[in-house]
Amino acid sequence: MTAIQMTRDPAWLLEHRSNFLSQTGEDGVIAKILEVLPEQNCWCVEFGAWDGRHMSNTANLVLNKNYAAVLIEADADKLKELKSNYADNEKIIALNRFVGFDESDNLDVILKETPIPRDFDFLSIDIDGNDYHVWSAMSLYVPKLVCVEYNPTIPTEVHFVQEKNRDVKQGNSLAAYVALGKEKGYELICATELNAFFVRQEYFPLFEISDNSAGTLRRNTELVTYIFSGFDGAVLLTGSRELPWHQLKLDSEKFQVLPRWLRRFPADYSRMQARAFQVLRRVRGW
Repeated sequence: MTAIQMTRDPAWLLEHRSNFLSQTGEDGVIAKILEVLPEQNCWCVEFGAWDGRHMSNTANLVLNKNYAAVLIEADADKLKELKSNYADNEKIIALNRFVGFDESDNLDVILKETPIPRDFDFLSIDIDGNDYHVWSAMSLYVPKLVCVEYNPTIPTEVHFVQEKNRDVKQGNSLAAYVALGKEKGYELICATELNAFFVRQEYFPLFEISDNSAGTLRRNTELVTYIFSGFDGAVLLTGSRELPWHQLKLDSEKFQVLPRWLRRFPADYSRMQARAFQVLRRVRGW
């Protein structure tokens, strides 16, 4: 009898989650991915880097793996803290810059001012909004591993890209990043609660992932709120039902389109309700 060969869980990298200074296990995932990659030059990049340590995805590499790093922070006060934290480390290049998506301020332009190799090991993108557009604007530099924050309140199957606007902070969906990654020659290999990890396509087979679809690799959807409608016209909410960053609960009654007395299946309307519904449609421009 031929033995049945068991294949590993496609999301096996999640088993390596651990935090040194990262937020949801990214440090352990990053370390394992770099261990699998066949070659490293020990360079990494992070923006917004904050003080270089708070919820950092690169601090473990810098402090424990002897990595050189380009750490970019737009806030001048935070950059002072960053420089203070790494005052004795000659491998840190700390830049007070805003990373954008135009020809004058994209990451390619900024990194050209540094000695970092074009195929540096690891890039961490976390700016709470225009992350998608910043990564999209890169073409000169091709990091082996990219970590980018997605909006965990967006359902896995939804493709959403926020407006390309420096004043907007909505975030982008995991599905949108998967599509962008493929356009840029990258494949999804892991998704934590907040971050998605991509490697260049030539490295993807090394991870032995049989199915790298977002629905398979994303295991945590606790922050997602689903909105749908009943046959009676009621707007229904399930899932998180919360604005997590504002710590506000969502009240389903405030999402209703129809008044309570018209929330019935249309075929069950009385004559008075049917007439009232038609009047309401005209008044509200439905």
